[in-house]
Amino acid sequence: MKFGHPAWLVCLILGFAWLASAHAQYPTRSIRFILPFPPGGGTDTMGRAISTRLGEALGQQVVVDNRGGGGANIGAELAAKSPSDGHTLFMMTGTHTVNATLYRNLGYDLVRDFAPVTRLGGTAYVVVVHPSVPVKSVKELVALAKARPGELMHSSSGTGSGPHLAGELFKSMTGTNMLHIPYKGGGPSVIALVAGEAMVGFTTTPSCIVQIQAGRLRGLAVSSAQRSPYLPELPTVAEAGVPGYETSAWYAMLVPIGTRAEIIARLNSEAARALTLADVKARLDATGMVPQSSTPEELRRLIHEEIAKWGKVVRALDLRVD
Repeated sequence: MKFGHPAWLVCLILGFAWLASAHAQYPTRSIRFILPFPPGGGTDTMGRAISTRLGEALGQQVVVDNRGGGGANIGAELAAKSPSDGHTLFMMTGTHTVNATLYRNLGYDLVRDFAPVTRLGGTAYVVVVHPSVPVKSVKELVALAKARPGELMHSSSGTGSGPHLAGELFKSMTGTNMLHIPYKGGGPSVIALVAGEAMVGFTTTPSCIVQIQAGRLRGLAVSSAQRSPYLPELPTVAEAGVPGYETSAWYAMLVPIGTRAEIIARLNSEAARALTLADVKARLDATGMVPQSSTPEELRRLIHEEIAKWGKVVRALDLRVD
């Protein structure tokens, strides 16, 4: 005599089959890629360069969602509170490792609320001035700033952003006093420089390279340890008279904590592959962005190291935001 399977066993088998199918089908809808700055800056350049190719590989559209403001914290908080199902990605920058110490009250925790996926790339900052500023070198800029303390205005993509800290580090190492004017992203910051609202900028290469080439801004130096292949005529800040000065911008992909390991592994693999594609590399190359992938663990270590590094700088310069 044959007996049928107990109803509970049939339900259990069907349940496992449904879960396996759901896992295999990721993603099941479009994916939101939250960028914490407005269009026009380095973050936007990187996000849009890889989003189309990443979407093609995953079989769903990757929709860029620019959520600027709040020193890059508005987008970060939104991403941190999103479902951990792999359908929300977040573009972090070095700015967020600064914010971990700079801000007294954040609505998210960079380490506890996010899982690392991969590093995406980086770029040097460029010290630029409006053409009306009568300087053609870093030494001349330092001399002018010392002669006119507090009069020169330098823009950045926001309080606590990488460009802001690059400027603060420059002022600290040169003994100069310039007035910081924060904007809501690299794009608005450069627009202000071109318009003459600000005189000096510490901005990412993607944000300013076209303006430099068009003569609307004058480049003085790059912040990296070596000269940039995209602006080879510019010396490093260290070469130009500030020994030991070095900093750069970098970008990475995170997901809300609790996202499944297999989803993170797939996103890591597909993002790394996208960075190697000829059209993506060409788009990044045109704006001075260097693609660079990593493992999730390598990115995790980088985040911890950068939080510790910039925490010391923030405390030494007594920079805090309520």
